Amino acid sequence: MLAGIVGFMWLEHYSLLDAVFMTVITFATVGYREVQELDAAGKIFTSVLIVFSIGTFAYAISVITRYVLEGEFQLYFKHYRVNKEIQKLQNHVIICGYGRNGKQACDQLRSQNEPFVAIEMRHENIEQMRDLGTVLFVEGDATHDEILIEAGIERAKALITALPNDASNVFVVLTARGINPKLKIISRASDESSEMKLKRAGADNVIMPDKIGGTHMASLVVKPDVLEFLDYITERVNIKLEEILFSNLPDNMKNKSIRDLEVRNKTGANIIGIKTLSGDYMINPTPDTVMEPGAKLFVLGTAEQVQKFKEIILVK
Repeated sequence: MLAGIVGFMWLEHYSLLDAVFMTVITFATVGYREVQELDAAGKIFTSVLIVFSIGTFAYAISVITRYVLEGEFQLYFKHYRVNKEIQKLQNHVIICGYGRNGKQACDQLRSQNEPFVAIEMRHENIEQMRDLGTVLFVEGDATHDEILIEAGIERAKALITALPNDASNVFVVLTARGINPKLKIISRASDESSEMKLKRAGADNVIMPDKIGGTHMASLVVKPDVLEFLDYITERVNIKLEEILFSNLPDNMKNKSIRDLEVRNKTGANIIGIKTLSGDYMINPTPDTVMEPGAKLFVLGTAEQVQKFKEIILVK
């Protein structure tokens, strides 16, 4: 358009309006008369302009057709829809990296009906998540602030970084802690030397999958039935181990002993542990143990038993 306007004004001395009109009817190939008779240079210029305009139009049509037929149009609206859903999330979990560990974390959170967003930059993993259609994801590098913000880190309650590189995990932890100081951060580590670096960077927990795997395999030799029993509990969807905050208990259940709570009699679930305000753990507490401010209860039972206990404590 610009070349046509400038060309007609320079070669044929058209006014700006006439040059725009002549360029438009040339592009559109509608066959209107010329504004004025063209000389030889004007005819050559107009012929070239027609050829290029037809080529440009044909290319534009091919790009639009490919955009629609190859699904890019659908992907755009799907990406838009995913972003809108992410913006609605509150107190969700962000998982950085959809590799082996990241995928396992996603599967576990999905089974517990916990809202989460995955961040991934590898194309093959992105395609896998698109095929599943059940994973909210952000495509990009999790070490970049804008990607974490797009995943809703300011509204999230926890972040799991499971990137294959320890240095990248350290960078993610530093960035995430800077954006959301209250965030619970769990990081993967490959080397033991990275564990302290990750904790200094702001990670609450550091998990070493290789170390855990080796310990688990050795324990299967030493005490196989115990490990198999624990695996049975954690893998069965119907059995749950939940933590209950002291602040979530109704007033009539605060500062009471486990015996007074009658959790076992009322729901069938069991209080198998307590974490005190100072961070100490009490395993299998006695019935006389009193629920003190800041404590956490660990309740074990079937999904129905745990849900019944939650319904009781919701009655204020």
